[in-house]
Amino acid sequence: MVLGIFIYAFKTDFSVLFKIPEQWPKPIYSFDKNPLTQEKIALGRFLFYDPILSKNNTVSCASCHSSYNAFTHVDHALSHGIDGRIGTRNSPALMNLAWHKLYMWDGAINHLDMQALAPMSHPDEMGEKIDHVVYKLQHTTHYPALFYKAFNDSIITGEHLLKSISQFMLTLVSAEAKYDSVMRGQSEFTQQEKNGYIIFKQQCASCHQEPLFSSFEFENNGLPMDTVLNDIGRMKITKNQNDSLKFKVPTLRNIEYTFPYMHDGRFNKLSAVINHYERGIVKSNTLSKKLQTNMVLTSNEKVDLIAFLLTLSDKKFLFNNQYNFPKELLPYLNK
Repeated sequence: MVLGIFIYAFKTDFSVLFKIPEQWPKPIYSFDKNPLTQEKIALGRFLFYDPILSKNNTVSCASCHSSYNAFTHVDHALSHGIDGRIGTRNSPALMNLAWHKLYMWDGAINHLDMQALAPMSHPDEMGEKIDHVVYKLQHTTHYPALFYKAFNDSIITGEHLLKSISQFMLTLVSAEAKYDSVMRGQSEFTQQEKNGYIIFKQQCASCHQEPLFSSFEFENNGLPMDTVLNDIGRMKITKNQNDSLKFKVPTLRNIEYTFPYMHDGRFNKLSAVINHYERGIVKSNTLSKKLQTNMVLTSNEKVDLIAFLLTLSDKKFLFNNQYNFPKELLPYLNK
């Protein structure tokens, strides 16, 4: 069976392991210290879908990051973890991660190679310790061989574990939406989408900058604080009061599939998000300077804006077989 898993894991075509889309900026992630290889990417994909990373072997990375929902979840507002525990934030969508400066809603993680450690060790998510994960992997029948194939060393380490997962996540590039086709001159917007694009550039683009549709900066977007979570956002990390209620600006790519919206998943529909920016903004000392004036749109303009946002849906990304669950992992689960 180990030979079979080798054949499957490394036959996937990663001939172009990472391609920067046309007219996109240079990635921030440095590939020099973690060069992509087919073997490491395939290993990372197996690990991403394997619940062995959690304390009781029931929760995987994919439990909160479904490939069919642009690698987030849609069935609940906050992340769910081991033993039915509820996390404190909505699961962020995973795509185009090589262009991010910091990770997590509050920027707690400063390098993608370390990102997986946060949910793995969070008591309400995976609740596990990395040294114990390494122990469990080392005592499986298949992972030592897979790590040897990837790193030329069958002794599993935490560093290799995390780098493998980040390699898989680096391949999650979404750049094949209708918007991208229009920008390449291969198709055209409908009149409604054109109208929405104009509105977007006037009202939204200062934070959701093309082509990644985020600045990846931290902004207070005027949400009233949730009285249950009492989440102060970026300030939790920096201890700076000027960062109170600031959260990372999420990408709008695949927004059709990544509801519920906001760091706490309080909005289920795009119309509710637009309504917030029109009449729900709470003024405060840290409110983004870009939101000092409320958005004002007619009913038709709101529909046009949503029509444009739907052009950011990338079905090639959502249903890419190289990203979904590797069926050959099934015989090894919970062993």
